[in-house]
Amino acid sequence: MEKLFPPSPFWGFSFERNCFLSCDGKRQISKRQSSFLSIPLPYQDKLTIPPPLSASGCSFSPSFPPLPPAFGEPQLISKPSAAAGGWYKGLIISLSLGEAGTGAGRAPSPGTADLGTFAVRFLSPGPLPSLLLPSGWALEPTMDPQALWGCLCLLCFSLLRAAKGNLLPSFHPRSLYQYQYSLAVQLQHTSTPSPWGARLQAEALIRLQQLWRDPGGEELLQLQIHDLKAQHQPEEQRSQDSTGGSPVEIALSPEAQAELQQPVFISWSSGKVKAFYGNEAENILISNLKRGITSLFQLQPHAGTTVEEDASGSCQVTYTMSNHSITKTKDLLSCSKPKSGFTSMNKIFGVEWQPSSRSQYVVRDSLLQSVLAEESHVVAPALRSRSGIKISSRQQLQLVSPAVPGLAEVSGQSLEDVLAGTGARPQPLGMASLPFRRVCTHCPSLRAFLKAFDRQRVRTDTLRVATAWQFQRFIQMLRSAKKRDVLQLLRRAPEEARPFLVEAAVATHSVASLAVLSEFLDFSQEPKSLLEKFLCAAAFSPRPSGELLQLVLDKLDGKQLAPEIWETGIVAVGSLVGKLCQQKLCGLQVVERGVETILRGLRGAQEEPRVVISLLALGNARLPETIPTLLEHAEGGPTAVTTAATSALQRFPAPHISSKVKQVMRRIFHQKRKSYDQTCHLAAAEILLDNHPLPMDVINILLATTEMETEVATFLLLKVQNCLRDHHHLARKILKDIMGDPRINNYNFFSKVGISSSFSAPLAVTQDLTSTFGLDLLFLEGGFLRKSVSDFSLLSHGQRLRAAQVTFEAQGMESMMGENLSEGEEEPELMAGMAATFFDVQLQPIVFFQGYTDLMGKVLLSSAEPTSVVRGNLLLMDHHQVIPLQSGLQVTVRLQGGLGLDISADMDVSIWEQELKTSVNARGSLAMDFQAELDSPLLQATLRSQTEVETSIHFDTKLRFSSSPVLMCLQLREEQVPYREVLSVSQSAGSRSSTARRGRRGAMPRREFALHQTNSRVCNLLLPAEKE
Repeated sequence: MEKLFPPSPFWGFSFERNCFLSCDGKRQISKRQSSFLSIPLPYQDKLTIPPPLSASGCSFSPSFPPLPPAFGEPQLISKPSAAAGGWYKGLIISLSLGEAGTGAGRAPSPGTADLGTFAVRFLSPGPLPSLLLPSGWALEPTMDPQALWGCLCLLCFSLLRAAKGNLLPSFHPRSLYQYQYSLAVQLQHTSTPSPWGARLQAEALIRLQQLWRDPGGEELLQLQIHDLKAQHQPEEQRSQDSTGGSPVEIALSPEAQAELQQPVFISWSSGKVKAFYGNEAENILISNLKRGITSLFQLQPHAGTTVEEDASGSCQVTYTMSNHSITKTKDLLSCSKPKSGFTSMNKIFGVEWQPSSRSQYVVRDSLLQSVLAEESHVVAPALRSRSGIKISSRQQLQLVSPAVPGLAEVSGQSLEDVLAGTGARPQPLGMASLPFRRVCTHCPSLRAFLKAFDRQRVRTDTLRVATAWQFQRFIQMLRSAKKRDVLQLLRRAPEEARPFLVEAAVATHSVASLAVLSEFLDFSQEPKSLLEKFLCAAAFSPRPSGELLQLVLDKLDGKQLAPEIWETGIVAVGSLVGKLCQQKLCGLQVVERGVETILRGLRGAQEEPRVVISLLALGNARLPETIPTLLEHAEGGPTAVTTAATSALQRFPAPHISSKVKQVMRRIFHQKRKSYDQTCHLAAAEILLDNHPLPMDVINILLATTEMETEVATFLLLKVQNCLRDHHHLARKILKDIMGDPRINNYNFFSKVGISSSFSAPLAVTQDLTSTFGLDLLFLEGGFLRKSVSDFSLLSHGQRLRAAQVTFEAQGMESMMGENLSEGEEEPELMAGMAATFFDVQLQPIVFFQGYTDLMGKVLLSSAEPTSVVRGNLLLMDHHQVIPLQSGLQVTVRLQGGLGLDISADMDVSIWEQELKTSVNARGSLAMDFQAELDSPLLQATLRSQTEVETSIHFDTKLRFSSSPVLMCLQLREEQVPYREVLSVSQSAGSRSSTARRGRRGAMPRREFALHQTNSRVCNLLLPAEKE
């Protein structure tokens, strides 16, 4: 026997004349045979037990309400009890029910089966009460008599509740149920002060009836839509005060009306939709609308969390109960559905999605009275929530009147036989909505472009926002183009336009475009500039595919390439491998081939520059299994190799910086096995500080500054202070604890007076984005610049992106100017160079000069033109998402963001004037297109937000080392930033279409950033002299 209650009393009750039994409990009932009894818990209720009652208490033998006709007569039995050493007295009552929910006064249906017997067994010295228990339940209490009577009364009370009705709806044969259905869907821009968007309203009569029921309880229901009427409100009819005009009726075609009236069939059991049947040749949008209505009949009559499938997909739902009401909350983020769409790998360039869904069912007397389902979605670019779009959907189902006579039951031994006998021969269909692809009638076509090619002009100026918009249009054309058209475009294009078209073809990711690039690009003949453009575009791809990596590897494999092409190619391979692994595609064979290509190049490298490039490629890939290789080169390589290896290790997230990595960094910092360059010391210290440092590591680093040269110690102490100021830094808490010790936080440690500096400050702060600028300057003791790092980072929604980092390095300058070297220090080679990282992709370093002869040649033959670091067009944002609404309608969200970028850098060394100047110029244009499309058989609507901006940022450094101390001036300025935003709403219903637009434009003024007071004073000294 199953135990219904545990052997300890838990029901609080009291008896008196006309007494009440108050029940307030929470227990899970274990069902064994039937689903007849379903008690929603927790609950609070009162049951009046009528007299006569004995004066000493409540005697339950008489005066119980009459038994429903479904119950048999009680029979007294006796059974032995081994546990009690005697006999139990008990009661057996037979139960026969036709269907779940058979109530008092209702006879069971013909042909019903006896669901079994149930027994109550208890120790009783007195007379037995007249007890009622449902089938499949048993009670074995061993509690005190008062608690026992409470439990028995609860069972009687529960049975009476079940007899009166429960929250499991049921539909009876030969009965037609009619519901009034209403649908309201709205899309609106969130940036406008008043609601502005597209609206759809529809009403229909839903007819539902049971065609068949098997003995196990499974039912076949027929659902049919009648008298569908829909209307929408074109935006041009709205008045200036945003009050709506007269709605416009939507006229449906005769074909659509005929398809809407075709019935669908539902396999339904205990409130669950088991299967959905219809015409698989039916229009997808109409079929999805029927799925949305069918989803309203998906429910369960008891509280709990489960997984259900409806028009939204297979989702986790939570049910709660209250009187006659059932509330269902759906977790739309948990829904699994057929894969459709894509997004950028970096979430900063993706879309923020905030969905919610709630449905409320009202059931009375086992009849579904009403359903109200509401859901909302707010989607917006992660970088700009102001450009968001809100989607609201509301469905309501209301019982019109009591059931009326309907169709007779269909005979059949199985569900398949019954479906075959309906005449419509419906096919099984999935409950999840099918994705719909809208045919774009106004989208640009490559074939049409080629017909007018001679009159078209391909813009190549990356600084103009018009070029960024054109870049996105070409991507759209190429994604739907055939291979022969893409190949014709590249062959007919003028030479100056081909780099632009190659970038667009890489960003397209279509099979046709990649096939054309494989055929068109010849790495043995094409200009180096075009090949480098292809490889850079591949490295910056926002969501690369295995086919793109395969193409890059094929072009690099087995060919005698120019050093610049090989370096760019290996760096691109590392970036592609890393991004594919972020997509959980590390297991692809082509990814393994890419990793092996990098490692093979590293093992076979005979020259230091090749080793450095291979290590940088491993840094782009960021694969944990390559960390031992990086550690080996970091600890045992020459200065350039150690620098590259530690730089690659700095890019790994904290969970991958293990104790082994930290141990190697400690040996490098403390120079346990060999001496290292100052920049290597500092890189090792940064790795220790940035990755959950141990208190002893922090203390040792601080103690080591007392023995360091002034400039290195100053720089490192400023780094520690930056960690303290950063509220999100991993070491902040440990540093605060250590700084509480006066033996550490004192003048002796923090009194260094070097000119080296390290600081970080915000450039701009918005609701969604914080952009920061960081600058590290490390000087030698003689005042010469050893290394400068300029960092521009973006922080948004918990994500951090290094948008740009430019590093200048110079060495050997002190010996050239006659400075004495430290004792035992080797004279470094005269060299100056630059390294750059953009959007987390490390590019190959650039050498300005190497050696005195090279320096003199560059000085004499210099063209005064800055060195181009990166120039081209990138697809930063690429997002496509399908949101199936529970109503069966579909919303498609698209985001594209094209960036035209031109970054150049220069270093100028004047031996005669004893000055060093560096400059970094970053200019770009961004075009962002965000839209949401609503697709339904009644209305198609598109809300669109287009934003464009042009910007230019300059960072200049000037050092005069003819004086003592060295004078240094830093300038960071931003030119005027023009911007424009256009919002639009397009609607199409039947033969009628409309478009409304709103826009605004403006410009942010030019500004110069104040870095710190000392810098401002020095700039006031240097810059006026320069102007004179």
